[in-house]
Amino acid sequence: MRIAVTGASGRVGGRVAELLAPEHDVVALVRPASPYTPPPGVTVAPADYADPASLRAALDGVDTLVFVSSDGHAATVMLHHANVVAAAADARVGHVVALSGLDADVESPFCYAVTNGHTERLLEASGCGYSLARASVYTEFFRSLVRGARRGDEVRLPAGDARVSLVARADVARSLAALALRPPSGTHHDLTGPAAPAVAEVVAAEGARHVEVTLAEYVAALLDGGETSWWAHAYGTMLESIRLGRWATVSDEVATLTGG
Repeated sequence: MRIAVTGASGRVGGRVAELLAPEHDVVALVRPASPYTPPPGVTVAPADYADPASLRAALDGVDTLVFVSSDGHAATVMLHHANVVAAAADARVGHVVALSGLDADVESPFCYAVTNGHTERLLEASGCGYSLARASVYTEFFRSLVRGARRGDEVRLPAGDARVSLVARADVARSLAALALRPPSGTHHDLTGPAAPAVAEVVAAEGARHVEVTLAEYVAALLDGGETSWWAHAYGTMLESIRLGRWATVSDEVATLTGG
């Protein structure tokens, strides 16, 4: 089977390529200027989310595409994702395994929930077989966000008493690789941790206590600390989505897909 992986120079896409390479023809789609060094058994196809022609060429002869989402401003991400879906449809890729989010909803306050929801709709209308991997918030990312909001023994977040079903990046990569070897499911798979701890519990595990602040106070603190306006917006809208309970779902899909 010929399997292409976008975002292969990143932590999730790179791990997916490594997992699939021993037994399959794996093509890593990376930007032409990327310093990416492929692992044994992985070939490289230069492609850029912003370059439809490069995507179409890289997907020629591909059976399955593991589509790891783009990054940056939401409008740019939506354009990138539309390019990938169009290229996959033009290349007649039989199965697209798309990394999405647990909160994939164009009505969500979270900026990337909107992009993921839009991408899912594009895939459903593309004519390609598809499987949607809706990952919860990465454990590693959320812990770093908690540490970044720490002031002394306080972590100041606008999260209320919400719960969040954190999932390890490694488990997401294993699940994407497993889905790539299955027929298209035509539905979504919720990739979460085994429990949904309260944000206060996650903060306590870092040796601090959660102090509730307003969204405006949180964003202002990020900006004062040198964060860009876009990422302050992205983090703030994600926490608003968490506060509304949009990331509290717990699923056993990771164990079902990977066998443990």
